[in-house]
Amino acid sequence: MHWTMGPSPFFEERHMKLAGRLEDWRAPEVDEDSPDLEAACRTLAGDLADAGFIDLMVPVNSVVDLRAVCLAREAVAYNSALADEVLAMQGIGAGAIWMHGTPEQKARYLDPIRQGKAIAGFALTEPASGSDVANITTRAERTDRGYVLNGAKTLISNAPFADHYIVMARTGEAPGAKGLSAFVVDRGTPGMIPGEPIPLIAPHPLAPIAFEDCHLPADALIGTPGAGFAIAMATFDIFRTSVGAAAVGMARRARDAAVERVLSRHLFGDSMARLPGVQTSLAEMEIDLTTASLAVYSAAWNRDTGNGSATRSASLAKYVGTEHAGRVVDAALQLFGGAGVTRGNIVEKIYREVRAARIYEGASEVQKIVIARDLLKAAGLKR
Repeated sequence: MHWTMGPSPFFEERHMKLAGRLEDWRAPEVDEDSPDLEAACRTLAGDLADAGFIDLMVPVNSVVDLRAVCLAREAVAYNSALADEVLAMQGIGAGAIWMHGTPEQKARYLDPIRQGKAIAGFALTEPASGSDVANITTRAERTDRGYVLNGAKTLISNAPFADHYIVMARTGEAPGAKGLSAFVVDRGTPGMIPGEPIPLIAPHPLAPIAFEDCHLPADALIGTPGAGFAIAMATFDIFRTSVGAAAVGMARRARDAAVERVLSRHLFGDSMARLPGVQTSLAEMEIDLTTASLAVYSAAWNRDTGNGSATRSASLAKYVGTEHAGRVVDAALQLFGGAGVTRGNIVEKIYREVRAARIYEGASEVQKIVIARDLLKAAGLKR
């Protein structure tokens, strides 16, 4: 089985050429069962960089082609959810810098990320605040030499081994979300204390990070004081859409495995593929996949062309992409029967991998709130 690009009215010639490269890509073999995934992630980062895919996530000209980002994540996730994590985090951990960083920050951090020589991280979530970014409590106190960070983050992808982290902390310019700022913090900075890896249901590098009197130079600030929330949301407006694309890639792999399964099995004296109930299930899977793909690529097209609300369409893509993909994978597992819940079966693996997509970068319930608020704002409701 291998990924192929589905039909879509939203692609241009450059996307067709990219699809050809993506169709030929295969994930290198890595040890996904290791409790320490650093070696695996660095191998994947190097391979993705050699293929030129990280360049899509960290554009040299600071203009992102979101349709290309989504195609890359869909194809890579079809092959390997862990490789998709590496690809996505190189983008998320660099977005604040290429969009808002100083020339010095860009020169220092971006090329090693593009080359797969440095692993990026993004430290936003805290023990008491997940999707509610305005409730971040990690503080950055201004000093004569820069800032001092104190606080705790958790569920941080690529921790504890990322080479740098984009950290959101409260600097107090205003209450709530308007009092946050973004910083770049290097691995090994005194006072930054990565915790032990957090095991998940599917391989994914994740750990907490504590900051105890962590001194940062003034040039660690990204953008201006108080701009942290806007910087985080600008990053999410890009990568939330691509989460839906990654989920579509995993769902396509599960769909393909299910089709292969029913063609090779016999039940009640006939091919499993001829059973009406099986055909109905396959049709529903295809409907869900098509719906998810259209939501994702229309959102990416909206952002690339400046047509419509990027925030609303990104949340729609994240919600529809991940929820419908989850249904496809669940249906595929059902068609496998007992084999589908057997450890090591491809759909069992995808079932574990796709589940988190409905939670990270804003849970499905949060996406509904974002969609409704943006709709009402456009209709004239004042907050």
